[in-house]
Amino acid sequence: MEALTTSRLVLARRRRGMSLVKLHEATGISVRSLSAYENGHQQPGDENLRLLSRALGFPVSFFFAAEIDEIPVEAISFRALSKTPAYHRDAARSAGRIAVLLNDWINEHFRLPDPDVPHLPKTDPDTAAEMVRARWGLGQAPIPNMIHLLEAHGVRVYSLAAECAAVDAFSTYRGDCPLVVLNVGKSGERIRFDSAHELGHLVLHSEHREPHGPDAEQEANRFAAALLMPRDDVMAQRLHAATIDHILARKVRWRVAAMALAHRLHELDLLTDWGYRSACVNLSRQGYRSSEPNGIPRETSQVLAKIFQAMRSEGVTPNDIARDLDLHVAELNKHVFTLIPTAIEGGMSRTPRRRPALTLIED
Repeated sequence: MEALTTSRLVLARRRRGMSLVKLHEATGISVRSLSAYENGHQQPGDENLRLLSRALGFPVSFFFAAEIDEIPVEAISFRALSKTPAYHRDAARSAGRIAVLLNDWINEHFRLPDPDVPHLPKTDPDTAAEMVRARWGLGQAPIPNMIHLLEAHGVRVYSLAAECAAVDAFSTYRGDCPLVVLNVGKSGERIRFDSAHELGHLVLHSEHREPHGPDAEQEANRFAAALLMPRDDVMAQRLHAATIDHILARKVRWRVAAMALAHRLHELDLLTDWGYRSACVNLSRQGYRSSEPNGIPRETSQVLAKIFQAMRSEGVTPNDIARDLDLHVAELNKHVFTLIPTAIEGGMSRTPRRRPALTLIED
């Protein structure tokens, strides 16, 4: 009998946020047996395999595919590492690892833009943001779409499964390839800021520094604010001593949250301490602390949409891709901004007849 791949069983359990006890409750398999399966000391029979597959939401074939390495905690830029429960971190890391599986598959079938993310570990965040804008030819203009911008410069962007909502977003590298995984259950403005924040980690905290801790988070926030709301452009808008009406009217220019703009104005000395506190209080009263009333649409992936379009033209369906990855389509969909129509069933060939070349055009 073929041996179960223990690393995949562990990943599947963590992906669902389950302890061994929870998995026992869901399957009726003893904790002792489950532990033995994960340690490779015992092989599950056919019935227990079906129980594990049903409880964990993975095809049986997933548990017999090649070994799979974990993404190390220290390689990921979690927002509040010490405050994030271990099972939330493990679930998010496992979800990220599924995204990496898809990313590896995409690399086998498509030519995407080479990574163009500078590493500036000794640069202050504001200067680093200016340098990225200059390198990418952005000038001082507002950024129309952050996800498209990242993808155009070789950053692979995936969505974080909804069950991992306790984690905001994270970024890491797969070899030389930068990856960003975003929680897309937030407002469109927050997703844009999260995208810029994770770019800040990639630029400032690559292999030279662990991307954790309050200092790293503050630096990534400063980078994001400076990238999305460049100093000269903000100064040109005459927002000195801005009221909340001015903030709400101008935030649409940079497609940012009202609170984020208020903080940027304070950072640039356009709002006094008192003015900033007053703006935050008034914005909170109108619901802008926890949400973004009348906000912008959520951004999504341009690359993944083009990939699915190219696959369809080759007669390859999302089901075929999912089977290649030993996943269910529903699981795959959680990592691709739910771009797959839920009614899709069946498929034709499992691999494309030729390798398409994908070229991105910046907005």
